Amino acid sequence: MAKWSVETLNDVVDEELTALPLDMRGRFVRVSQLIEEFGPFNVGMPHIKGLDGKLWETRVSGRDGIGRGIYVVSTGKRVIVLHVFIKKTQKTPDRALQTASKRAKDAGLL
Repeated sequence: MAKWSVETLNDVVDEELTALPLDMRGRFVRVSQLIEEFGPFNVGMPHIKGLDGKLWETRVSGRDGIGRGIYVVSTGKRVIVLHVFIKKTQKTPDRALQTASKRAKDAGLL
């Protein structure tokens, strides 16, 4: 059985991920490993959560706050991370959802 892979969309997303505090980045990597091992539909809360439509979020926290990675599930057992950010409000900001959606559409993923 083929494993899942978690990838970032591009260098911009790589930079967003690198900008996360080290403890959050480590937790993001750990959740990504869970997704690769068990698949995105078998991990669930508190690590991942479905958002609008085909968008999902990776949920991590650390000393400096709450981090999120918005991703889409793609063909070939691929999870593509579209946008990574530090969350400042209770609800996922509309701007973050719009950024992720635009990136996914531009890449032909939605």
